[in-house]
Amino acid sequence: MTARIFFKLILSVFLILAAAMTAVDIFGARIAETNFVENLTREIAGKARLIALDLEGKTPAPVGELAHAAACRVTLIARDGRVLLDSEADPAHMENHRNRPEVVDALAGRQGSDVRKSGTTGVRLLYIAVPARAGALRLAVPLAEIERHVMETRRKNLMGAGLAFLPAIAIAAFFARRISRRLASIIAYAGELARGNFLAKAPEGEKGELGVLSSQLKDTAEHLQKAVEQLRREHTELERLERVRKDFVINVSHELRTPLASIQGYTETLMDGALEDDVNNMRFLGIIRHNAERLARLTADLMTLSRIELKSQDFQMASYALADLLNNALDTVRPIAERKGILLLEAAGVGGMTVHADSEAVHQILSNLLDNAMKYTPEGGSITVGATVRGAGAPGASVIDRRVEISVADTGAGIPAEELPRLFERFYRVDKARSRELGGTGLGLAIVKHLVLSHGGEVRVESEFGRGSTFYFTLPLEVSPTVYQSVMVT
Repeated sequence: MTARIFFKLILSVFLILAAAMTAVDIFGARIAETNFVENLTREIAGKARLIALDLEGKTPAPVGELAHAAACRVTLIARDGRVLLDSEADPAHMENHRNRPEVVDALAGRQGSDVRKSGTTGVRLLYIAVPARAGALRLAVPLAEIERHVMETRRKNLMGAGLAFLPAIAIAAFFARRISRRLASIIAYAGELARGNFLAKAPEGEKGELGVLSSQLKDTAEHLQKAVEQLRREHTELERLERVRKDFVINVSHELRTPLASIQGYTETLMDGALEDDVNNMRFLGIIRHNAERLARLTADLMTLSRIELKSQDFQMASYALADLLNNALDTVRPIAERKGILLLEAAGVGGMTVHADSEAVHQILSNLLDNAMKYTPEGGSITVGATVRGAGAPGASVIDRRVEISVADTGAGIPAEELPRLFERFYRVDKARSRELGGTGLGLAIVKHLVLSHGGEVRVESEFGRGSTFYFTLPLEVSPTVYQSVMVT
């Protein structure tokens, strides 16, 4: 590629120089001829005036001698155009010269000149005519000498141009080689970009227009690389969303199939005669009601999760005392805890904290976590709810991170470590059989995660298999300066 570019550049320079030399030769020859003719005209005009004066004397010299002395052909023309004397031809046999351009000017009293072939000799001559007493005196000189001088001038010009041509070609070759290499590197870089290799190394050290081109190609490559990476990320995200969608459809179908099949089966059993069976009819109706409630919970959870993900959930953000929110949630599950013999505890240090949140959303988060803890905490166990300020500033200073981390800890069976990363996925259950037995939809923790994220918080879990689990989530905290001293900073 470099050789091809080099050859094209050299050829272009050669053609330009050749055209320039041709133009110099043509215009130089014309200028030289014009100058020679002008100089010769002035010289011949002076001789013509001298010869005219001689011919007007009392004893004029013979016309042949005058022509020889002037090295010109001498012709004396009468006012009517007749040739009176001529140094090279018999005047009697010469045609009338009245209409010759130079003779017309001379008969009019001014110097005349013309260049043409002689009708008598057939040679290209320069004619100079001046006024004379008899009419007009004309001198003619062949232009062969001028042509010889012009050819000599052209030869010298061509030799000078040729001598200048060689270093010009050498200099052009040097720059052509340099430019061709730079162009080849830029073209190669552009080829890499065309093949999609946007990480290819751009030519360095370029200056001028080629440097600007290289820089713009580099910027284009960076923009294209960012665009491709963005498209890849979007494609990966779309693939992930597609997998999530498929898994969601499969999970929803599976979750709906079981209660629907149970409802349909027991309904058909009742219709087939079991309705009259006083022993089993109420039990069958109870099973149908239980599965209907399960469907209602699943539908409600799906609607809630969909509104949160689509950002159509209308949150009423306000300031609430954290202790009130925790007590309300604990009061909701307290009757169930008492029936199961589970102790509900509230850790110290919650008083005085105020959070900026949606009370219904916080209640649902706590309810889901407490309900989850109640399901897996055995009789005689305990559930502890607490709160700790995270990242607060020193007393009197501005708050660095207005966050309170709320925890719900249980003394249940715990969760295996390998299950923790997927715990907040939709429909994911650690113990699937037991979860369905306990009436879970598999969406509770997913709803918790999305509600917390909607408040700008984070959710996490710590668990040790066989020794219980602790779920944490953060909410925006509003703390007055007088409360700092009573708040535990961790």
